[in-house]
Amino acid sequence: MQFSKPLIQGTLLRRYKRFLADVELAGGERVTVHCPNTGSMMGCAEPGYRVWMSVSDNPKRKYRMTWEIVEDQGGTLVGINTVQSNGLVCEAISNGLIDELQGYKELRSEVRINNTMTRIDLVLDGNTKKPPCYVEVKNVTAVHDEGIALFPDAVTLRGTKHVNELIALSTAGNRAVMCFCVQRDDVSLVRPADEIDPTYGRILRQAIDLGVEAIAYRANVTLTGIELRDRIPVET
Repeated sequence: MQFSKPLIQGTLLRRYKRFLADVELAGGERVTVHCPNTGSMMGCAEPGYRVWMSVSDNPKRKYRMTWEIVEDQGGTLVGINTVQSNGLVCEAISNGLIDELQGYKELRSEVRINNTMTRIDLVLDGNTKKPPCYVEVKNVTAVHDEGIALFPDAVTLRGTKHVNELIALSTAGNRAVMCFCVQRDDVSLVRPADEIDPTYGRILRQAIDLGVEAIAYRANVTLTGIELRDRIPVET
C-alpha cells in the first residue's frame, strides 16, 4: 500500500477521546487530527513523538488529517491506522505473500456470517479441495522490551467475541484463521498479552486447540507506504 500523497510530519501533543489527537506541525501550527485506532496505543502515543498524517480532499470532513505513522522511543516507524490492516492483508494475499491463504479464486471483505449481523473481515472461497476460509484480521502495534509484539494492548471484549466466532466457524467444518497484521518491523514474534487481557489469551489458546489457525505477518513501514513483508511466529 502506497500513500497517494506525501505525509505531513508533526509532533504529538496529546491523544484523547480515542479518536482524536493534537499535533504541532513543523511551522508551529497546532491541529486536531483523526486517530484511527481504538486501542490504548501503548508505547505509541507519548507526547513529543514524531508523527505523520495523511490529508483528505473531502471538504465535508471535520478533521482533514488522519494519523498514519508514529516513530516510537526506539526510532521504529509504526503504522497505527487499524483501518489499513484489512487492505494490507488483502494486498499480501493477492501478491502471493501469505502462503497459508493461497489457492482460492474469491476474496471478499466484510462478509456477514450465515445471514446474521456478525461480519468477518475476509472470506476466501472457490477452492474445490478446501472449505471456505474465514479470516479475522487484528492490527498489532504494541511491543515487549525483548522485541515481542503483543495483542491486545487493552482489554478487548470485541476481540474475544471474534475469537469465539472463529471457533464456531471451525467446528462447523470451515477453515478459520486469526491473522495478526504487525505494522512494525522490529519484532520477531507475536504473543497474547496475558498481562493486559488474560481472557483473550485463554480463549485464543482454546481456539487453536479446536482447529483455528493463528498466523502473523510483520510490515515494512516507510513514509511512502506500508507493505506486509514476512511471517513471524505466534507464540501461545
